[in-house]
Amino acid sequence: MIIALAFANGFQSEVSKKVFSFMGHIRIMERQPMKALIAEETPLIENDTLVADIRKNPAVQQIHPYATKYGILKTKDEIEGVLVKGYDSTYQFDFFKRFIRQGRPLQFVPGTYSREIMISEYTAKQLGLRLNDRIMIYFIRPDGQPRPDKLTIVGIYKTGIEEYDKTFAIGDLRLIQRLNDWDPMQAGGYEVFLRDYKQADQVAEAIFDMDKFPLSWEAVNVRDVSPNIFDWLNMQDVTRNVLIGIMIFVALINLVSCLIILVLERVRMIGVLKALGANNWTIQNIFLRHAIIITLTGIIAGTLLALGLLWLQKKTGFIKLQEEAYYIREAAVQISALEICTIAGCTLLISALVLMIPTLLVRKIQPVRAIRFQ
Repeated sequence: MIIALAFANGFQSEVSKKVFSFMGHIRIMERQPMKALIAEETPLIENDTLVADIRKNPAVQQIHPYATKYGILKTKDEIEGVLVKGYDSTYQFDFFKRFIRQGRPLQFVPGTYSREIMISEYTAKQLGLRLNDRIMIYFIRPDGQPRPDKLTIVGIYKTGIEEYDKTFAIGDLRLIQRLNDWDPMQAGGYEVFLRDYKQADQVAEAIFDMDKFPLSWEAVNVRDVSPNIFDWLNMQDVTRNVLIGIMIFVALINLVSCLIILVLERVRMIGVLKALGANNWTIQNIFLRHAIIITLTGIIAGTLLALGLLWLQKKTGFIKLQEEAYYIREAAVQISALEICTIAGCTLLISALVLMIPTLLVRKIQPVRAIRFQ
C-alpha cells in the first residue's frame, strides 16, 4: 500500500510539474469561450500596474507576457508546422531548463527581436535538424502574405508530453508582435507561476476580483486549459484506491485465516483454561494480543521494506517507463510521512477490529469436548 501510494503521488506530481513548468499555473488572457490550447490568442494591452499588483501576492513567484503564432519550418526536403510561443526578456527560463536536452535558452537582444528559436526533439528528428542549424520559418501575416525568416536553433527540448512536443517551438515575443502588426504593449496574455500549485484556484479568483482587472479578461487555472491531462491524472486516483482496497481485503483474509488456525491449534489449551475458570473474554484477549503482535510485525517489516525499495528507486530509477505513454522516463516517487503513518495506523485499527471475529470461536468451545480434541 505504501509503494502504491508513493508511486501514484510521484507520478501525478511529476506530470503536473511538467505541465505547470511549460504553461504556468494560471493564464490571464482576453475572454475567449471554448478556446483550444493550440489556438492563437486575441491580443490584450499589457497593464504594468496590474502586473505589479499581482507580483505583490505572496503566492505568486513569477508573471510574464506571452503570445503564440503559427509558422511552418522548412528544410530542403521537409516541412513541419509549429506553434511558436513567444516570451520576452522578463521570462526566467528556470522552469523551462528541466526540458532542455541540448543547447541553451534564448538570449534576448535589446532594441530588436532575437533571431533564435528552440524546437522540440521530435521536430528536430522530423526535419533532420541539429543544434546551431539555421532554419527557414514562414509565417502568415494579417494581410494574408507569407513572411519568411531565418532563425538559429539554439536549444532542443523534450517535455515528454507528446501534445506539446509535436506542437510548440519557443521564440521571441517581439517577433510575434512584429508579425501581427501589434504595438510593443500588446501580448497574447500572461502566464503566472505560483509557489504552491494547490493555490491556483484561490489565486486565480483573487486576481479576477482585483479592481484593476479588466472585465474582458479572465484568469484561468491551467488545469482548465489542459483538462485532458488532468482528467487522466485524476483517474489514477480511482486505480490507486481500487488497488489499495484489494490489498486490504487480501491482507484481512490472510490475518483472519491465520488467527482461525491459531485458535484451532489451541483448542485443548482453551478447554484447559476454561476448566480452570478463565472466562471467554480473557481467552479471547490472549489470541487477540498474539494476533496484534503478528500484525505489528508485518506492518513494521512491510514499512521498512517499502521505504527501502522506494529509496532505491529514488536513487537509481531502476523502474523505467515508456515516456511517450506515461510522460516520464522512470517511475517517480513521492514519500509522505503523514500518509505512511496513516496507512500503518489504519491497517492496525482495521486489523484489530476484524480479528475480533475469529476470536468468537472461543465462546463456542466447550471445556470437556475441547480437552478430548485431537
